[in-house]
Amino acid sequence: MKNKYRILISGGGTGGHIFPALSIANALRRRLDTEILFVGADDRMEMERIPAAGYPIKGLPVAGFDRKHLLRNFGVLLKLRKSLAMARRIVDEFQPDIAIGVGGYCSGPTLKAAQRSGVPTLIQEQNSYAGVTNKLLARNAMRICVAYEGMQRFFPAEKIVLTGNPIRKDLLEHTFGSAEARMRFGLAAEPRTILVVGGSLGALTVNRSMAEGLRCLIDAGYQVIWQTGKTFHSRALEAAKGLKGVVVAPFISDMAAAYAAADLVVSRAGAGSISELEALGKPVILVPSPNVAEDHQTKNAQALESRGAAILIPDAVASERMITEMLTLAASPERLAEMSRNIKGLALDNSDEKIVDEIVKILNAPR
Repeated sequence: MKNKYRILISGGGTGGHIFPALSIANALRRRLDTEILFVGADDRMEMERIPAAGYPIKGLPVAGFDRKHLLRNFGVLLKLRKSLAMARRIVDEFQPDIAIGVGGYCSGPTLKAAQRSGVPTLIQEQNSYAGVTNKLLARNAMRICVAYEGMQRFFPAEKIVLTGNPIRKDLLEHTFGSAEARMRFGLAAEPRTILVVGGSLGALTVNRSMAEGLRCLIDAGYQVIWQTGKTFHSRALEAAKGLKGVVVAPFISDMAAAYAAADLVVSRAGAGSISELEALGKPVILVPSPNVAEDHQTKNAQALESRGAAILIPDAVASERMITEMLTLAASPERLAEMSRNIKGLALDNSDEKIVDEIVKILNAPR
């Protein structure tokens, strides 16, 4: 083995891509002598979160395609061309031993540039339905680490390894129980508590439904921890005015405590969130975002619902159904316990270490 490896990791856009990327990077640091460089998309949250975690990052001007307004994609294509050129320079200057893609707009040009330069690549596909970019990159990838079975319909079977999605270590390493976790949020220790989290960027339909139905939940005797995202925070504070047993925050930094406090979770169906819920065995109502490529969040949620591990509510009917489902499910300890067992049974543990196992195999393979 070499004394020091240069590792390029590309991905981001949402916390669901950033947290797994950091988990892989941290596992690599624990096991190998490495120099790690991240590549992200300009103006996305990874440009702040990655340096805050202690890693350098370079940004690309890449953006996603607008599937509803095709004429707007001329500018997107120009940004993609520029991003490919910039990615080639990054690869030429950094000279990585391997490039790892975890999803997001920037993974495409970065891994494509690496493959054209003869750098081995590994793809970490988080969703149950593979995106177009990863399907194209898979042709020349050495390994594809997946979180769901049956992914051979998208990728060459001989390249697939079932690893699961890495999650934040602190979610599993805390020592406090639900009562202490609730008190950390200023809530009472005993009442059943519901966590509503629309992702790091918020979720408009989920937030609107909560604003309309919050009083019903409080009147029924439940407590609520509600992550709103920045744009809805002021409206959520207004909806919660005068109500006891409600915590409203634009972003929850201590998600270990938030999950521990919760008897029931309401969430979008991003792959990262689902992996966290599986590892923690949390009963969940999933409201998939309709604004994602290939509608992959709906497919993620269907994979859980088919196993009795979650309730799926389409975004289009969330305003009519979400609060009613929350009230019904929260009132049934037996059903909560059954869903907890079912979702916990889907968890794949130590995913970060399994992915690093594959990275080490590639690094040690003869060129």
